[in-house]
Amino acid sequence: MKLRGIGIASLMLVAVSFTWGQRSEAHVRRIILSTQHLGAHGMGYNTRSLWQLSKRLTPDDIPVLLSLGGRNSGIAVGAQFGLASQCGSAIVPVRDAATQHKLMSLDAEDTLLLISEFEGCSPDVRSAASAAEAELHRFFEEEHQRIEREAKQKEEDDSRIQANGLKLLDPEKAKSLTRDEHLEIYHSSLVVMDLKEDGLMSHVQ
Repeated sequence: MKLRGIGIASLMLVAVSFTWGQRSEAHVRRIILSTQHLGAHGMGYNTRSLWQLSKRLTPDDIPVLLSLGGRNSGIAVGAQFGLASQCGSAIVPVRDAATQHKLMSLDAEDTLLLISEFEGCSPDVRSAASAAEAELHRFFEEEHQRIEREAKQKEEDDSRIQANGLKLLDPEKAKSLTRDEHLEIYHSSLVVMDLKEDGLMSHVQ
């Protein structure tokens, strides 16, 4: 009976510990708001906030902080400071959330910049944050360039297909179209009409 009681007590202790490690969003929000200070532009966050947050938050709070920072929650800036206060533990989660578009690129870069400038983080961590910020900046620059190239290519393709489609209205000009050009016009028309060869296209398709 005594062993059973000890076992139940142990399970309860584990459950309580898990609960402590997974603090609610409302609780983390209250911690963040409590570290605001009056500045030149009203209430906001500063270096003092970082020190306070570093003592009141733990790495277990990072998922909640990412959730708060990744949407228009009205506390996104405070969440950035909360993430930065966790120093090295936040670098990879912030970088990954940004590359997965769960956190805005500028917000992620600002967070990494805060880490790199926070004296509460070790010199090695601050250097790692600077490197991660530069890496993230390159990533989004390359992604932006890729999206621009793809948009330009699509515009050129659409223009060419439209011009070839008009040729179909003229029997003589239609003869100049290759089989591939005919197929391109055909498939483009299906997409415009939200169709596929064997019926309606789904929204996913």
